[in-house]
Amino acid sequence: YFSATKLEWLLDHLPGARIRAAAGELAFGTIDSWLIARLTGGRAHLTDPSNAARTMLFNIHALDWDEALLDIFRIPRAVLPKVIPSSGICATTDPAVLGLALPIAGVAGDQQAAAFGQACFTPGLAKNTYGTGCFLTVTTGAEPVASAHRLLSTVGWSLAERLPQATTYLLEGSVFVAGAVVQWLRDGLGIIQSSAEVEALAASVADNGGVTLVPAFTGLGAPHWDAAARGTLLGLTRGSTRAHIARAALEAIALQSADLLEAVHQDLGRPLAELRVDGGAAANNLLMQYQADVLGVPVVRPRVTETTALGAATLAGLALGFWSGPEELAERWQEERRFEPRMGTDERQATLDRWRRGVERARGWADGESVG
Repeated sequence: YFSATKLEWLLDHLPGARIRAAAGELAFGTIDSWLIARLTGGRAHLTDPSNAARTMLFNIHALDWDEALLDIFRIPRAVLPKVIPSSGICATTDPAVLGLALPIAGVAGDQQAAAFGQACFTPGLAKNTYGTGCFLTVTTGAEPVASAHRLLSTVGWSLAERLPQATTYLLEGSVFVAGAVVQWLRDGLGIIQSSAEVEALAASVADNGGVTLVPAFTGLGAPHWDAAARGTLLGLTRGSTRAHIARAALEAIALQSADLLEAVHQDLGRPLAELRVDGGAAANNLLMQYQADVLGVPVVRPRVTETTALGAATLAGLALGFWSGPEELAERWQEERRFEPRMGTDERQATLDRWRRGVERARGWADGESVG
């Protein structure tokens, strides 16, 4: 993605850039804009609202570039792509590029496409993607919800036939380190040889043995947004083993996500009925069960966990009439496994309290504070 600040810097520092931009000789956009331009032989400069919303220049209410922000960053509208619906035929590929003239009919950002692929069409439906980081989205409906708990209000997708009425909004929160903590166990500590080993190692002990790991290696994301926080490993004793650390690492992924879900709960005023999951680490049964335990709601894994690709495909399929509408897609969505919470209320609260004490220590570490 490009951002407003990066674009402003480029226009200020590349010789002649501002003059050429004002003359319409330069084009700036997100990765989808670049791909569409390449696929069409440079004829189309387009983006959709879900990608445009990541630039700091887009008004998610008006669904257009924001004139006040363009003035603040001194960016001419002429360099920006035309905003088109996420689902709808917007261009045709150049036969010289692919050998065929094919319609381009689906455009969406990564997490928005994943939410669409998870059939999160109804307000209150949420999905969590477990990759290098974790990315939680919850659908809020046809109007954006302003978060009071440091989540991002963003565009999910728009459908061509009723734009802007067919625009769906999301609340989103990001965890910086999720699957990356398993990579650290492998590459940094050397306690596993491959990422696939972590589940068996963590399952070889009954619990974490009192060990808490807060993987704030690059600070903490939502809802804390603390760039100064640092990774913290607490509760070690002579009895602690690499298996306890591996288990604490997996638990940290779920506990960071629990912080996000608590922020969603407070913003929406009601708990979620379930959490749909996808991404590579969603295949880890131990992690998914623990996620259900610390949330106190079912965690549901679909048959197709590559939901970003699925979402992009279904957005295109809707535009081409392959499916009748979101209602049919919701009916076709299928779960592969449901993880029901097993942890009691008192144990869950004690677990979350211990985790939050660990987060306090991680946040105070860089400042040299002593957190009790």
